[in-house]
Amino acid sequence: MLKCESLTKKYGSKLAVHNLTLNIEKGKVYALLGSNGSGKTTLMKMIAGLTHPTSGTILYENQPIGIASKKEIAYMPTDSFFYKYMSIKDVGKYYKDFFQDFDEEKYKELLERMELSEKLKASSLSTGLGAKLKLCVTLARKAKLYMLDEPLNGIDIIAREQVMNTILEAMNEENSFIISSHLVDELETVIDEAIFIKNGVLELNRSAEELRAQYNNSISEIYKMIYLGKGEF
Repeated sequence: MLKCESLTKKYGSKLAVHNLTLNIEKGKVYALLGSNGSGKTTLMKMIAGLTHPTSGTILYENQPIGIASKKEIAYMPTDSFFYKYMSIKDVGKYYKDFFQDFDEEKYKELLERMELSEKLKASSLSTGLGAKLKLCVTLARKAKLYMLDEPLNGIDIIAREQVMNTILEAMNEENSFIISSHLVDELETVIDEAIFIKNGVLELNRSAEELRAQYNNSISEIYKMIYLGKGEF
């Protein structure tokens, strides 16, 4: 579905992503793991077509990232991307104007599940409610590749199960998910593959099942081993 080849991104003298090669297959769920500043968000933005690589290539369905790919890739960033005047209902209209695959009825169903009223101003929402709104508007698209950057950011421990169940229900054999999160334990049971990035470099990309078997540990513990420098990979 998606191929990144020798991907590098620099911001001035800062190297955000370095010589990264990665394949994303249809029907799988990928955990994109790494500490703050590791390059996760930069990678997602390049795949979404929001920023261009310094060098290297990204192909979606064997075509360069562009208008066609944006029609099938749904990206949920960490930052709020709604105008201050927008109500939650306006957010849905905004997405409907931009994306042909936006399902208005699905959006309303997701809002109801998340207990969000269409009358509320998006700018008035707490961090947690804002995260729920971003998730609703992203999952209301009938995309083939969903990228969720820290979808549990600001979500309290009680609501996390609700959010994860909503994401799980959107998964099927025809789409793929790339999910970044610091809350590795929350992703442990849902992912097919784990992608570990450290200082912009791809440290490890393997099947979650293979990793658990090889290192006799959970993905959460392997994460600690990689980023605390304990063990050889």
